[in-house]
Amino acid sequence: MTQQAQYFEDYQIGDVRSTNGRTITETDFVVHAGHTGDFFPHHMDAEFCKTTPFGQRIAHGTMVFAIGVGLTAGVINTAAFTYGYDRLRFVKPVFIGDTIHTRITISAKADDPKRADAGRVTETCEVLNQRSEVVMACEHILLVNRRGV
Repeated sequence: MTQQAQYFEDYQIGDVRSTNGRTITETDFVVHAGHTGDFFPHHMDAEFCKTTPFGQRIAHGTMVFAIGVGLTAGVINTAAFTYGYDRLRFVKPVFIGDTIHTRITISAKADDPKRADAGRVTETCEVLNQRSEVVMACEHILLVNRRGV
C-alpha cells in the first residue's frame, strides 16, 4: 500500500480511479457467513437457490460492500479519514465466480460545518462485475484536512 497526503484542495470533482479486480469464491461466502452469522439460504443453500429466480446462490450484500470498499484501500491518504457511507444500494446480484472491481468518482466537495480545518469530499463508489454492470453503489464521505491549516 502506498501512503500519501491528499488535501481537500487537491480533490477535483469528476476525477475517476478504478481498482484491480477480485474474483468471488465459495470460500468468501462461507467465511462471510461465519463472520456475520448470516446463513440465509439465498447465500448458503444451493438446492434451495435452484428454486429462486437467480437459480444459484447470491453473495451477501454486506460481503460485496466489504470487498468492494476493501479494494479501494490501495492508497492510504494520511490527510483524510472515512466519515461514513450513504445511499448504499445493491443493484444486481453477485455470484460465485464473478470478478468485481470498484470505480471511484469524486462527486462533491463541501466545507465541514464543524471543522474549519477540514472539508468533506464525496466519492461515488460503484462496484462492477466482469460485464461492466454496476452491482453495488454508494457514496463514501471523507473528512479531509485542508492544506496548511
